Amino acid sequence: MTEQANTAGQNDQGPQFSLQRIYVKDLSFEAPKSPEIFRQEWAPSVALDLNTRQRALEGDFSEVVLTLSVTVKNGEEIAFIAEVQQAGIFLIKGLDAASMSHTLGAFCPNILFPYAREALDNLVTRGSFPALMLAPVNFDALYAQELQRQQAPAEA
Repeated sequence: MTEQANTAGQNDQGPQFSLQRIYVKDLSFEAPKSPEIFRQEWAPSVALDLNTRQRALEGDFSEVVLTLSVTVKNGEEIAFIAEVQQAGIFLIKGLDAASMSHTLGAFCPNILFPYAREALDNLVTRGSFPALMLAPVNFDALYAQELQRQQAPAEA
């Protein structure tokens, strides 16, 4: 009975995905107009810049880094700039190139986003500003848009 279980486990070489670690790679906050900004009527405009990058590590491990950069203006003045680089190490095996690209470009950032959003909100509230409460992001749609953008010059 034990030999059958071991043999079945050895023959099961399908795709594998495992989150190994989530961590903050970089964190930044700047409030250049404080304390004056706190004395003004608060009517913020928020600009969010979102970026991902990945790199292969040893073996079947990959690092994915999700960067959220937020610039909040009150009128024409910058109230604060906050940035977080939320990273993760993932073990990914047995995927074809297209599936691997999608996993690294959309699936992994989707896992990292709630952690990045929480870190950003925490950072902003420590600066005495209201939490940002960023809306969820559709990384699958962003990934599809990026693929279309890359294919457009090739077709032209």
